[in-house]
Amino acid sequence: MIKNIIVLFFCLLNFKAIAQTVTVLDKKTKKPIPEVVLFNLAKTGSIITNNKGIADISMFKTNEVIVFSHVSYQLRQIKKRNLVKHHYTIYLSKQNAYLDEVVISVFKKEEKSNRIAEQIAVVNTQEIQEISPQTSADLLAAIPGIKVQKSQFGGGSPVLRGMESNRVLLVVDGVRMNNAIYRKGHLQNAITVSPNLLDRTEVIFGPSSVMYGSDALGGVIHYYTKTPKLSNKTAVKSNLFSRFSSINREITTNVSAELRLKKWASFTSVSYSDFNDLTMGKNRSHGFENWGKVAYYSKNNTDNYNEKPTLNSDPNIQRNTGYRQTDVLQKFYVPLSKKTDLKLNFQYSTSTNIPRFDKLTELKDDTDASSLKFAEWYYGPQQRLLISPQLEINPNKKWIEKGTFTFAYQNIKESRIQRKFGSLKRSYRKEGVNVFNVNGDFSVPLAKSRNLSYGFEFSYNDVSSNAFGKKLSIENNKVVGFSGDFAVQSRYPDGGSNYSSSAIYGDYRQDINEKSTLNTGVRLTNTQLAATWNDNTFITLPNSHIKLKNTAVTATIGYVYRPTKNWQLNAVLSSGFRSPNIDDVGKVREKNGKVTVPNINLKPEYAYNSEIGIQKHFNNNRFRIGISAYYTLLRKYIYRDYFTLNGSSTIIYDDEEGKIVANQNKGNAYITGFTASYQGNLFENWKTTGFITYTKGKTYDSKEPMSSIPPLFGDFNLNYSKNKIETGINIRFNARKKVNQYNTTEGIDNIEQTPIINANATEDTLKYYGSPSWVSVGLNGKYSINEIWAVQAQLTNLFDQHYKEFASGISAPGRNLSVSLLVGF
Repeated sequence: MIKNIIVLFFCLLNFKAIAQTVTVLDKKTKKPIPEVVLFNLAKTGSIITNNKGIADISMFKTNEVIVFSHVSYQLRQIKKRNLVKHHYTIYLSKQNAYLDEVVISVFKKEEKSNRIAEQIAVVNTQEIQEISPQTSADLLAAIPGIKVQKSQFGGGSPVLRGMESNRVLLVVDGVRMNNAIYRKGHLQNAITVSPNLLDRTEVIFGPSSVMYGSDALGGVIHYYTKTPKLSNKTAVKSNLFSRFSSINREITTNVSAELRLKKWASFTSVSYSDFNDLTMGKNRSHGFENWGKVAYYSKNNTDNYNEKPTLNSDPNIQRNTGYRQTDVLQKFYVPLSKKTDLKLNFQYSTSTNIPRFDKLTELKDDTDASSLKFAEWYYGPQQRLLISPQLEINPNKKWIEKGTFTFAYQNIKESRIQRKFGSLKRSYRKEGVNVFNVNGDFSVPLAKSRNLSYGFEFSYNDVSSNAFGKKLSIENNKVVGFSGDFAVQSRYPDGGSNYSSSAIYGDYRQDINEKSTLNTGVRLTNTQLAATWNDNTFITLPNSHIKLKNTAVTATIGYVYRPTKNWQLNAVLSSGFRSPNIDDVGKVREKNGKVTVPNINLKPEYAYNSEIGIQKHFNNNRFRIGISAYYTLLRKYIYRDYFTLNGSSTIIYDDEEGKIVANQNKGNAYITGFTASYQGNLFENWKTTGFITYTKGKTYDSKEPMSSIPPLFGDFNLNYSKNKIETGINIRFNARKKVNQYNTTEGIDNIEQTPIINANATEDTLKYYGSPSWVSVGLNGKYSINEIWAVQAQLTNLFDQHYKEFASGISAPGRNLSVSLLVGF
């Protein structure tokens, strides 16, 4: 008996010792939360959790109420004696106070969303993980208000408010990705930042030229990659992500390691994706039995030669869509002093050859499915290198409280290789761009609730472009070498070209009172372009050497009114511009029998935008609904139209005659529309999000529909999470776009990619159906085995529907099961 009492006594002592610590975990991820502040109601004592989320609570009395506080989580209170019921483990839920969501990109510094008038969207690390996109283009397609076009699987061109490509600005870690050869039409560069490297993505809708300069007419997409953190004690954090997808036998693996030290930190991440050929949906509820099917395909590549197209054993498999991509991120964080921090950012992205699927399915004769035009058409390895030191200063002076200097060097390489069936002549067009950027962004509080931001930007692009042709030597259907050379027209000026931009800006924000905030800004931008053409074998221009200079002043004024805690009203007036780049002025290329030629007289296009937004918050800001509506007037808009060069309206390009077109300044046009959205918690474990977007655009002068205007589209999600399990359902839809709503002059809308209803029609507008409507349903789930291991699965396009995204040359994936393994330690 005495022995049992002694054992019980020591057990109680041991239990009491254990009970002096508490572990704080994220309710959803089950990962420890460091830097949680624990204090009593009297605020006479406090303690902070360590990197493992553990805190010693021995200072608190048994009957005291302990408050758990963290900037990113909801407050929680509990009596110390009741912790035993929770096994001394406390779970905190993320803040759902959307009213106070922190946004960085709008003013290039942290700012709460309740002081921002513009329509914005933010996707954080956890949401990126839930979406589990194969590429960054797929990530953007899940953001409210964004539609993504694809000419091939290895790409994705985001459309914001009816504008895309060089009318939308891409930014990564404060460095503009848009360069001098970002083209009008469809642009595939958004995928050169792997989603596995991203910490968050922020989108600003509408002209944002005050903070970002030229190109930001439709909006700004800002990628923020992951950054290491410092720690008083040495710590190493590693993560492994691996995914398999059935629809294209995708295998993606991402490995990252973060080293945290007191005086410096490092983050390394490598992502590799291997995509095979993509299978389209088989359920053709739209009624077009053969639309999108691949009856024949080309088995030609750099080494193999096949004289004729090959019969496809399964027409639902989209041959020539697979490719591989590798992305590397290396960041260092070094505090140089108490007021100065240095960040070193290295990024590299490369791919294998990426087949241009829409060109490889192009027919010479619409009535003969075997009459493929191109035996080879692919992009060479798409390479992007970024080296960017960033200096953050905090001098706390009257004229500058803090600021950031961003220096960047980028090297971009692109190439296009093509050969037609019936020919041994393979053409190569290669481009390289060296980009140098210097940004300075500073801020100072003038008084309480009044802020001034100002800065400068300089960017210089050096573009090289060359082209050449090789005649193949063939033995036993193998390419064994080349038998000769031939001349090829370069895509851009072969004598070299450059494009530079310099700007200064100022932005002022003031809380007029507790209920309203005013924001104003102005920017002065100057751009210069120079280009030289040496070879006039194919094209002779009025001037073989040109210089263009343009200057623009853009401004914005935004007003936020919060009549009550739960209501927010926004209004914005803004202007933007886009100065013609090398691609606009000097490109030569062919599409659908139309040859684009240089137009050296091109001028900037301007946008004048007005928008209003309304937001309503419910349940203590845990649920939000809102709508943003806008009207944008385009003046001197750039438009691709028929053109004459040296008195001729036709030209020989790659041994074929084509009609001449060129980018030209037109009159006025408008784009209008709205996005309505909601997000938040229905109940404790239920979360829902959704949006619907409508866009309309038309020219005032020619009365034609504007290009890149998507049909009505939307996305709805319902998710449930409890303990270790998460599950959800997703519904995406797209309304029909009728053929009379297409712009057929520019060719950007790709009307030829829609179903044919009359093969013998003489007018294109009578030949095609337009884009059919579609609905896609998906399921997802995640199981967290413990703090280290988790398994995630998605079943998308559940009913295996066949459809194409608007203006896309490739059919969307059919029913797809993807399974992911997530490991963090």
